[in-house]
Amino acid sequence: MTFDQPYSILITDDDPAARETLREIVAPQGYRTLMAGSGEEALDLVREHEVHLALFDMHMPRLSGLETLALVRQIKGAIPAILITADQDENLMRRALSEHAFCVLAKPVSKNVVIYVVHKALAKYYN
Repeated sequence: MTFDQPYSILITDDDPAARETLREIVAPQGYRTLMAGSGEEALDLVREHEVHLALFDMHMPRLSGLETLALVRQIKGAIPAILITADQDENLMRRALSEHAFCVLAKPVSKNVVIYVVHKALAKYYN
């Protein structure tokens, strides 16, 4: 699937290796990437740049992925967001749905699943 414009994807994870892995998955698909090491950094990037989709690690110091998502929505309105977590459970799934996350992916992520979900989220929100 190709899009008419290069969409910007915000990748937020406190683990630099995890951020880079996600960047290596989405950048070759033609997406521009913005990288944040914390929820606070993600909020700054959302204020300064156009962001079309966000990938948030669930467990980060200070602001969790869900907390960051809620704050991003206050700044930006609705953008598709994908949460990534090593410990998926029903409580997290309920909370993610209540914050209108597009989906929750389990770590370690699969390259094909990330590409598929990112394409689906962008197509749903922007086409």
